[in-house]
Amino acid sequence: MSTDIQKIIHEQVTTHPVVLYMKGSPQFPQCGFSANAVRILGALGVTEPFTVDVLQDPEIRQGVKDYANWPTVPQLYIKGEFIGGSDIMTEMYQSGELKGLLG
Repeated sequence: MSTDIQKIIHEQVTTHPVVLYMKGSPQFPQCGFSANAVRILGALGVTEPFTVDVLQDPEIRQGVKDYANWPTVPQLYIKGEFIGGSDIMTEMYQSGELKGLLG
């Protein structure tokens, strides 16, 4: 694991208010969980989150798993804080907690 990748990820999550590491793009998600994550953000008015397609870069794909100590993608970050994956996003969306975090 390269520390450069960790630096890149840290910079991405701290310089953008909403970051989604996903498979594919918001327009063409490559898995159902990524599609769900994009749908939830859209429903909350986040029309252009900063997204990273982990399928384009194996180092980033592994790097985000190590960075958050979380084994799966998608991964959502809000204001530099790791929120979780698709299931956690769904629960937080339904409870209203995610809307609060996005403020």
